[in-house]
Amino acid sequence: MDWTTWTTTSVIAGPGGVSTDEAGTLTGDITVHTTWRDGLAYLAVQHSSALDWYTMTGSPAHVPDEKSSRALHQAAVEAVRAGGGAVVPAAGTAPDSGTDSGTDSKEA
Repeated sequence: MDWTTWTTTSVIAGPGGVSTDEAGTLTGDITVHTTWRDGLAYLAVQHSSALDWYTMTGSPAHVPDEKSSRALHQAAVEAVRAGGGAVVPAAGTAPDSGTDSGTDSKEA
């Protein structure tokens, strides 16, 4: 079983925040976390100073490989920055740069 994770901290949500399945809309300073395993990317968000994690609306997403999962994570970070009740972006719409201005960590 292949798996990996990415976490980006201190993402300031744009107006309208990010939509979650459990808590509605989160706003402010957000941490975005993606876990990819077995062809699925699971995305969760939390207020950066909180303990509770919430499922980002639209998660999990079918993603064929680790590179695509990383791109989806970055697209989700950018969607949170844009706000508007951000949800998990559609696979294939993610940027391919693999860079962002938050703190990023990968575990495997």
